[in-house]
Amino acid sequence: MTYTRRTKDQLAARVAQDIAEGATVNLGIGMPTLVANHIPASREVLLHSENGILGMGPAPVEGDEDYDLINAGKQPVTLLPGGAYFHHADSFAMMRGGHLDICVLGAFQVSATGDLANWHTGEPGAIPAVGGAMDLATGARQTWVMMDLLTKKGESKIVNACTYPLTGIACVKRIYTDVATLACTAQGLQLIDRVDGLTHAELEKLVGLSIFPHNPDLSSLTGPTP
Repeated sequence: MTYTRRTKDQLAARVAQDIAEGATVNLGIGMPTLVANHIPASREVLLHSENGILGMGPAPVEGDEDYDLINAGKQPVTLLPGGAYFHHADSFAMMRGGHLDICVLGAFQVSATGDLANWHTGEPGAIPAVGGAMDLATGARQTWVMMDLLTKKGESKIVNACTYPLTGIACVKRIYTDVATLACTAQGLQLIDRVDGLTHAELEKLVGLSIFPHNPDLSSLTGPTP
């Protein structure tokens, strides 16, 4: 059977679908910033940016950008009613103090048990970019990763053990990819969903690891739903 990979916007919408009413969420640099555009207007979610914003809205329409109001990736953003911006130190206190329900980060590699590598490939000449990822990965109540499953070379970014320098150990609860959503558990990977047309066996072949079948009740594996 053939299958179609999720586009970046479809993947962002899939992540947004799982963000509960009232959650406080940090969106990391890169692909995770798209999630802001897919949270329903009827759902109250507080979006945080590590450079000191709480209450971000979707991206501004073209022509309405305010470059004094940007996220951590230097992209212009909007501020919802009641939103605020503040000192960088206060923002990191939120991150380190356990005040974020979820952070959504990109990754170079994620292990089956939730180890995260997203700041450096370790390759000669590569530019490290740790930012606040270590603070977020360990400070948020849940860390979710949003990424394409495969590298440009066709290698799985989900691995048995990370070979890149680690950002955090056993911190990732869920992995949202362009072909499937998975939970990281102490026993390995657990399937949450996959795109139509992709069989379980095909997914395991792409990842290169065994994946436990879908379990409708993942609360015991991923922790309480925020």
